[in-house]
Amino acid sequence: MTRPRLTLLIATAATAALAWSLPAIAHASAATTTVKVTIGKPTEFHFQLSSSSVAKPGTVSFAVTNKGTLAHNFKIDGKKTPTLAPGKSTTLTVTFKKAGRYPYLCTIPGHAAAGMKGTLTVK
Repeated sequence: MTRPRLTLLIATAATAALAWSLPAIAHASAATTTVKVTIGKPTEFHFQLSSSSVAKPGTVSFAVTNKGTLAHNFKIDGKKTPTLAPGKSTTLTVTFKKAGRYPYLCTIPGHAAAGMKGTLTVK
């Protein structure tokens, strides 16, 4: 094999390897942030978030667990979990497209008024 052909072959192989790895690199940089949401602790009509803010816009996975004694749900940015019986858990995935303050609440009548509301900040 001549030197120019060998160089072309190596360059082609390197380009193919790079092109094949780009989707994996892009996927790794689009990481999901997880926020744990505990319902019903320290009091029944209370949300406890593992973080009240996230570092940047993007996908946030809310791991929601009802540790209270009543049924509750969690709503933020137009998305809502199903009503969770005591002891039940679910995950709610929301994509925040821009920085801002996003209110959250329990939509069961009277629960937000009793204190089940707050704001998540996306920086």
